[in-house]
Amino acid sequence: MNVEKDSELDQATLRIIVAGCALVWFTVIGFLPGQQVDPYVPVMIYIALFMLGSILLRMAIARWPGHYPARRILGMVYDYTGTCYGLVVGGEGALPIYAVMVWVNLGNGMRFGSRYLAIATVLALFALFMVYLLTPYWQAQPYMVLMLMITSTVIPVYAHILLKRTRLASEEAIAANLEKSRFLAQASHDLRQPIHSIGLFTACLREANLGGEERRLVDNIDRSLLNVSQLFRSILDLYTLDNGRVQPKYETVHLGELLRDLVRQNAEAARWARVELRLRPCSYWVRVDPGLLATMVQNVLSNCFKYAAERPVLIGVRRRGQGLAIVIYDQGRGIAEEHLPKIFDEFYRVRQVRDKDVEGVGLGLSIVKRLGQMTDLQVTIRSRVDHGTTVSLHGLVLAAPQRLHSRDEAVQSGLLTGLRVCLVEDDRNVLLATSALLERWGCVVQAESSGENLLTDCDIIVADYDLGTRASGIECIDSIRQQRGWEVPALIITGHDLEKIHAALHDRNIAILSKPVRPVELRGTLRALRETPLASSHRAVTQAAATRSGTG
Repeated sequence: MNVEKDSELDQATLRIIVAGCALVWFTVIGFLPGQQVDPYVPVMIYIALFMLGSILLRMAIARWPGHYPARRILGMVYDYTGTCYGLVVGGEGALPIYAVMVWVNLGNGMRFGSRYLAIATVLALFALFMVYLLTPYWQAQPYMVLMLMITSTVIPVYAHILLKRTRLASEEAIAANLEKSRFLAQASHDLRQPIHSIGLFTACLREANLGGEERRLVDNIDRSLLNVSQLFRSILDLYTLDNGRVQPKYETVHLGELLRDLVRQNAEAARWARVELRLRPCSYWVRVDPGLLATMVQNVLSNCFKYAAERPVLIGVRRRGQGLAIVIYDQGRGIAEEHLPKIFDEFYRVRQVRDKDVEGVGLGLSIVKRLGQMTDLQVTIRSRVDHGTTVSLHGLVLAAPQRLHSRDEAVQSGLLTGLRVCLVEDDRNVLLATSALLERWGCVVQAESSGENLLTDCDIIVADYDLGTRASGIECIDSIRQQRGWEVPALIITGHDLEKIHAALHDRNIAILSKPVRPVELRGTLRALRETPLASSHRAVTQAAATRSGTG
């Protein structure tokens, strides 16, 4: 609907412009040497009135937008009437107005389709015939009239062929794009599962009592898996950005806590790169999309670990005008000035001989730039060869401080001990890996491969979204909550598109993690769910009821 409305409005705007050009044309030729302006005055008056009518018609289209076939045909008749009058009264001096006929013909066909192109062609031929009958000059030039009529037929026929080919090519491109979307969606889900399970199995190994050599082997597996996971996420991020499926969801967050969580999540990767990752504390609150901002900072840090290995990296926050900027400094070898304009291009990498073992394909900074444009954050890079690189994300909007829940790390380390988790996952490898890891963290795990007829007295539900054809993870959670009579804290882990899952949740108060999930993300989410006020109040009620039954 909007495309059609805009096309008709554009056609109406162009009608006014063309009428203005015709008015200028007759004014110019009227004052040429050897010419008299008097014969063209009626045409100029008519064009002025035509422009007035065109303005009124455009106002009507803007006031009542939509697809009105009668109005479009009326516009064609209006155009051809004006051109006919000019050609009849203007004589040979008005012959260039024939170009307006061609424009009306092709313009309506290109904007509204082949049906309107056919109607416009018939009207154009009728208009030319009327000009021939009413103009002695044209009657004296039959071959010219014949040539103009053939031109008015051949050009639209060729335009129709091009339109048809363009429409078929467009339909094929849309079908190919849909097929690509289906393939990427399925490949995304199928690839996430093994990466997710390998990561959890590796975390289980890390929790075991390993010797030095075995621990180094586990480190190598985990590091390689992290590289694959980051590349996989970058490709999916780029795909979702290209499809316009990412929309910012702004929240008021404590910037210092967000950055502190990112430093914790990247501690292992920093250790592998032998990078000292430092963060200057800050107490600012900002209004941002925390997920998109975390992705931007994560991608910058990944570049630091690759290209500034064995050097310190510092993250700080600075005031910039009315807002804030996150500034990330590294002491790597820097980027030459000629490369700086291109580093935000997709797949562009500054490669040197010693870079041959550096992972990645050059997507990180392009994703950072595009997310910055989406969230109104400016991304700037300053770099000096052999001195390092500074990346700034500025434009963060300050927000009013909120209540911040204190987090004692010493207390948090034991928060999962004794936690009863109902784990529902239909992939056997993922089920085994997740269950083993949770048990190593001190949880009591009830592992289930199906959500049907499930009975549990758990503290937290962890479910995969896709549990086969009979039930989804959300339906499983709803069933358990209904059975228990209260809103049990729940987590969905999924390999599907997060936007699809968010739409299915409908404010059910369920946390979501996207596969592949890093163990640190899973542990942090479980801790947060255990600390929710609803869960705490339910435990207090349960404990009070148990005390009363024991003393009664």
